[in-house]
Amino acid sequence: MSNAEKLAPIGVVGLAVMGSNLARNFAHKGHTVAVYNRSYGKTEALISNHGDEGDFLPAETIEEFVASLERPRRAIIMVQAGKATDAVIEQLADAMEEGDIIIDGGNALYTDTIRREAELSSRNLHFVGAGISGGEEGALNGPAIMPGGSAESYASLGPLLESISAHVDGVPCCTHIGPDGAGHFVKMVHNGIEYADMQVIGEAYHLLRYAAGMTPQEISEVFSEWNAGDLDSYLVEITAEVLKQVDADTGKPLVDIVVDAAGQKGTGRWTVKAALDLGIPVTGIGEAVFARALSGDREMRAATSGELASGSLRSLEDLGIKREDFIDDVRAALYASKLVAYSQGFDEIKAGSAEHGWNVDPRDLATIWRDGCIIRAKFLDRIREAYDSSPELTSLLLDPYFRAEMEHSMDAWRRVVVTATQLGLPIPVFGSSLSYYDSLRSSRLPAALIQAQRDYFGAHTYERIDRPGSFHTLWSGDRSEVEA
Repeated sequence: MSNAEKLAPIGVVGLAVMGSNLARNFAHKGHTVAVYNRSYGKTEALISNHGDEGDFLPAETIEEFVASLERPRRAIIMVQAGKATDAVIEQLADAMEEGDIIIDGGNALYTDTIRREAELSSRNLHFVGAGISGGEEGALNGPAIMPGGSAESYASLGPLLESISAHVDGVPCCTHIGPDGAGHFVKMVHNGIEYADMQVIGEAYHLLRYAAGMTPQEISEVFSEWNAGDLDSYLVEITAEVLKQVDADTGKPLVDIVVDAAGQKGTGRWTVKAALDLGIPVTGIGEAVFARALSGDREMRAATSGELASGSLRSLEDLGIKREDFIDDVRAALYASKLVAYSQGFDEIKAGSAEHGWNVDPRDLATIWRDGCIIRAKFLDRIREAYDSSPELTSLLLDPYFRAEMEHSMDAWRRVVVTATQLGLPIPVFGSSLSYYDSLRSSRLPAALIQAQRDYFGAHTYERIDRPGSFHTLWSGDRSEVEA
């Protein structure tokens, strides 16, 4: 059969690195892949460099691209989020027919996905917002994929996506998440957890470097050791690799040459904004986002560094803390803080699912995040077991296994937070995660005082612990209480 007569079961629009690698992944799995890029040069480069890896159908126009797809047509968009995505969707929709499927594989804001799905549904087209995690390597070799959209669209699209996803024990790291924006919402929160995970690893490194006085090479060895235990995860693994890297130009550790200003593309901020709208405290994720923002404000940091009072700072030696004991404590604090981040992320996903009627199953997420994605970690198997045992688990921290793990880590976690404060080293996520944990276990919180204050200045009323109803105190009068 000639290329002109061939039809592809899947197509990719947007052939930058992620899109190109995704197309190659489909080809490696034996699928014929239609490919299109607004600039035909990128299409030519893909065919020139990788055309021998599989069966590609290059197209110079959207119309030619759509014509090369089997019915129902399935086209994955891998272009910049926002207006560029809307423009490509409109072009595809105009060229497609009833029942065809447009898939957005980028990091789109889930509310945009809800809007787009409704618009295309009115035109009798399917729209799928699919979160794809794993970076460039994952796109090529097997990502974790989180597709939303209708069950009908997944019946047609799912087998293709599952074939290119990572697999664990024969189980694909891809499943139908739920309707309209569910897939992109889950991917957004996945990225929020990723922010917190990276920040707590950074805080652990910072403490070992500047409290324990260890070299990057020594810390690399510690992270490698940790990765062989309950901290086994992709991010801990690559941290060990990064820390042993030496800069070719200077001979110094690469980590000392990299500017300490962390970038962000928006998914962390979206996670925090959505959590605020839902009323879900994701303190670890929030502090991680703020930490990146602070690191990026280089002008303010330059103005304040060395100028602000520190108080009387101590050292590990002053405090009588042995380095090996401190390393063990930091490991426990890192583990506990990571668990809080995952727990908060799952809380937000459950709240988002309830708000939008998505019926997202947390067991599915713990299953598909075990490989291919950035936050893959050994304890995701434990998280899946926790939700298997108790699907309606109020908090992941209440699961018997994780309760025991937190109890085991508690004293070390507290020691690290106290010690870091005495040494003047910032630990925004370590500290806020511990405060969140302590808030959960407290029988009374200072919110009682806040409610009384709100009633004083704004007559917002309050509830009592001893009888039902809402009440108001006549603060500017005789201070008697009246039922609101």
